[in-house]
Parts: sequence; structure tokens; C-alpha cells
Amino acid sequence: MSSTVGEHQDDALADGFAEIISAGLRVEPRDWMPDGYRNTLIRQIAQHAHSEIIGMQPEGNWLTRSPSLRRKAILLAKVQDEAGHGLYLYSAAETLGASRADLTIKLCEGSQKYSSIFNYPTLTYADVGVIGWLVDGAAICNQVPLCRSSYGPYARAMIRVCKEESFHQRQGYELLMTMMSGTDAQRAMVQGAVDRWWWPALMMFGPPDANSPNTAQSMRWGIKRHTNDELRQRFVDMTVPQAKVLGVTLPDPQLVWNEERGSYDFGAPDWDEFDKVISGQGPCNAERIAIRKRAHDNGAWVRRAATAFAVTTTGAKGEFR
Repeated sequence: MSSTVGEHQDDALADGFAEIISAGLRVEPRDWMPDGYRNTLIRQIAQHAHSEIIGMQPEGNWLTRSPSLRRKAILLAKVQDEAGHGLYLYSAAETLGASRADLTIKLCEGSQKYSSIFNYPTLTYADVGVIGWLVDGAAICNQVPLCRSSYGPYARAMIRVCKEESFHQRQGYELLMTMMSGTDAQRAMVQGAVDRWWWPALMMFGPPDANSPNTAQSMRWGIKRHTNDELRQRFVDMTVPQAKVLGVTLPDPQLVWNEERGSYDFGAPDWDEFDKVISGQGPCNAERIAIRKRAHDNGAWVRRAATAFAVTTTGAKGEFR
């Protein structure tokens, strides 16, 4: 009898969850949710948070070499924003029962991923502008729909993240416009950066839909609103007119307007390269993780001090890890 009652309760909870999803409402931390939904969210939010934290490194590399005090201040503000984004997202993951400390350990051990784009080097200061324009532009395409994600804490965190990413994209574009108004060497520097970052930016959206194992279920649950290929197409259509105004050439000979579709046709990224990068064999994978791990290890004394302070002042138990 008790097992039958339990089954009815489980069915009622599952039905309630399905009603929330079908009505386009928000699932909140105290609501019942399937284990698959919870685990998918933890994986996606953790990857997103890791990407923000690791993403501080390529641009942070240029903080001491910015060409002016104004550019240094702009770049420093952006890197600080990215740290904040990571903290918002780790907090959202914690509402699902995930430990921020455990997520950090999994990142450092390689059992959790971050965006493939951050495994490429920033070779010139023009890369800072191109990251703002292309990488943050791709992030905006990917993240604005997440403001309508079915999980409340994630969707609400994304509202502020997207506002700040939009500003970062405009900052990057302004930097590139300034450089394109400069010398031949500066214009060549911008074009070189565009050539290097265009294809990795397209890879940011993930593998083609046919090879994406999680997209279909995430869309049924309302976690995602668009497929990888739909978002990639939106990004290309948005970026081509901007490139024309900027005066750069996007490095794709197959890029052409398709009147029938009302969108641009474009070539396929090198998916073998993508697989290599996400498997840990990209140009900067080892460097990025080594720096993150070193920072985590160097901060151990701060976490110990915070734990001691919490115990002394509030009697709180547990440990900041």
C-alpha cells in the first residue's frame, strides 16, 4: 500500500512539473524537478560559470600592456564584470544543491568544461576588441534567450549578465573602429585578429544540431529556447553588416546572402579542431587550467580565514573551500 501511495505522489509531482513547463512558467529551487532536469542545469550553469572565470584570462593578459590609461580602465572594468558573472552563476548552481567548491575542483581536475573559445591566445591588443565584438556578440546571441529559461534563478541571473555583455560588445566594437581609423599597421592588426577569431566564435555555439546530444531534451524542458545551429545563423546574420561598416573581411569564401532564405549561407567550422579543443588539446587548455588551479590554491588561506571568522562570529559550521 505504501509503495502505491509513493508512486501516486511521484506521479503528482511529475505532473505538476510538466504543467509548469508547458505553461511557460518558472521552476524555482523549492519546486520538485526530475533528476535529469537538475543535473542538466548544473552541468550547463557550471560550464557557463567556469567560462566566465576562465574568460578573464585572455583579456587579463593585456591589463599591464594597455595602450592608454583609458583602455586599461575599460579592460579592467570588463574583467571585473566577468568575475561577477561567474559568481552569479555559481550562486544559481548552488540553488540546485551543487557546491561551488566541488564545481571548482571538477573544473581543475578536467571533469567539467568551459567554452572552447577561451583556449585561444590573445596575440595583439586588437584581440581584445575582437573578443568584445565577436565573442561577446556570440555570447549575447546565446544568452539572451536564457533570460526566458524555465529555471528561475538562472533566468534572473542572465538578465544582468546580458546587459553587461551588451555593453562589452559595444566597447569592443568601439575599440576596433578606433583602430580601423588609424594606421595601416593597426588596420592589418584588426584584420588579423578577425581572421583568427571568426571560426572559434562560430564554434562557441556548440556542435551542429545533428551531433548535439543535449539540445533536444533541454528545449523540451525549456532550459534552451533555440538550437545551436539556429543561434549560429542568428549570429552570422547579425555580424556580417557590422563587419561591412567596420571595414573588415570575414574569412569565409562561402559567406554569401541567400535571398530565398533571407539569411547568409556560410561555411562549416573545422569540427575536428573543435573536438580537439574541448578534449583538452587546444592551444591554451593546459595554461588556462594551470592558472585557475594556481589561483585556487593560492586563495586557500583566504578560505580558511573566512571559515574561522564565520565560526567565531556566528558559530556557523562548515568550511569555505
